[in-house]
Amino acid sequence: MLPPLTLFSVVIPARDEEESLPGTLRDIYQAFTKAGIPHELVVIDDGSKDGTWRVLQDLKTQEIPTLAPKQNTGLNGFGRAIIFGLNQSKGDAVVIMMADASDSSADAVRYWQLLNSGYECVFGSRFVKGGRVVDYPRVKLFVNRLANLFIKTLFVIPLNDTTNAFKAYRRTVIDGCRPFLSPHFNLTVELPLKAIVRGYTWVVTPISWENRKYGVAKLKIKEMGSRYFFICMYVWLEKYFSRGDYRRKS
Repeated sequence: MLPPLTLFSVVIPARDEEESLPGTLRDIYQAFTKAGIPHELVVIDDGSKDGTWRVLQDLKTQEIPTLAPKQNTGLNGFGRAIIFGLNQSKGDAVVIMMADASDSSADAVRYWQLLNSGYECVFGSRFVKGGRVVDYPRVKLFVNRLANLFIKTLFVIPLNDTTNAFKAYRRTVIDGCRPFLSPHFNLTVELPLKAIVRGYTWVVTPISWENRKYGVAKLKIKEMGSRYFFICMYVWLEKYFSRGDYRRKS
């Protein structure tokens, strides 16, 4: 029987997101407050050149008391920012969300409920019954479906949206999947695959996704292909050749 959860940490990496963050954070704060979810919003300013840090300070002071802004003053990168946020967060459960409002706060509320119902991980999928995407660029969508089909086939798992960052974990899972190797967007694959391979319980739930209204997407497909492949093969080797050395201990 898993213990009840007491604090939900929302980890949000942000680089040059001054336009998107106010709406994103207000929406999450309002949804969590209405649902009675004890939470903190850990937003990591990952080397922004715009007014991201100023916006975060203003929101914390004037509107959102649960906001906990952090500055990653070390090496930057999507994965590094998330790892920094995980290390700084205090919750016994964590959800990773995007700064651009593409993820639904209502879905995050459901994640919390599913974690409390007895699961250790909750993986959202935009491509199961009940899921939806709005204004997804066609080329990225095609590459996404190919990549996720490859991962699903390689690991023989009923999960078709592994690459999406929007997932939730109990703290015990995060700690049980260390050390993390991915400095970039491939962390979004490393985390769920390690959790699955190491024997943590998980469930898939439909989610919605909407393309950003402000700013520019940070994911560059050409740069990430080999990095995704590397981390997939790394975890695949662990699954079939580590003889269970890294699996959770009962």
